[in-house]
Amino acid sequence: MTARVGVVTFPGSLDDGDAARAVRAAGAEPVRLWHRDTDLQGVDGVVLPGGFSYGDYLRCGAIARFSPVMESIIAAANKGLPVLGICNGFQVLCESHLLPGALVRNDNQHFVCRDQWLRVENVDTPWTRDLRMGQEILVPVKNGEGGYIADPETLEWLETLDRIVFRYINGNPNGSRNDIAGIRNEAGNVVGLMPHPEHAISTLTGPSVDGLVLFTSLLNSLLTPAMSGSSA
Repeated sequence: MTARVGVVTFPGSLDDGDAARAVRAAGAEPVRLWHRDTDLQGVDGVVLPGGFSYGDYLRCGAIARFSPVMESIIAAANKGLPVLGICNGFQVLCESHLLPGALVRNDNQHFVCRDQWLRVENVDTPWTRDLRMGQEILVPVKNGEGGYIADPETLEWLETLDRIVFRYINGNPNGSRNDIAGIRNEAGNVVGLMPHPEHAISTLTGPSVDGLVLFTSLLNSLLTPAMSGSSA
């Protein structure tokens, strides 16, 4: 039976089509979810895409957090539904308190768009189980408010409990504390990252195919729920 992965569209989303394409390329069926939906249609996972939900008014992701679909996603995530937030989706996850911390204006005060190397720091999630610890992947980053911040206690907690999933290497594009590019929740089913794996699924349109592994990882985790934490 084909896995079904919901891709949310908020007013202002611009990478929802790319996220759906990545889901399809991985072998799953993308299910388009509108911000007003309350029914998640029995999906096996959810992707919150990049963009400018609700025009980034108030703060990035602040209004999206209160959309009807997010109420359903928050409830489902707390019960174990795999959720991936990319860029603006990461901001929405932080605003929803599914992940700690916040994303703020880049320290260089400029929008950054470039290919970015990341190091894999955690493979104990449905989205990273097919990556290797310490593996370096190349995916695009494009953000103006991508600087991850948290208080010192939270940063220490993330480091100590291995909750950092991706870390910037060969240059930090936005001033994120501890070079953090992505984190996970305690259970591991919710992952947020600022770079864009959905733009690295084909060498025709991206710098690599490294991003596709996040989406195939989800499918494999659904087929074999007991994650080894060290699969390659």
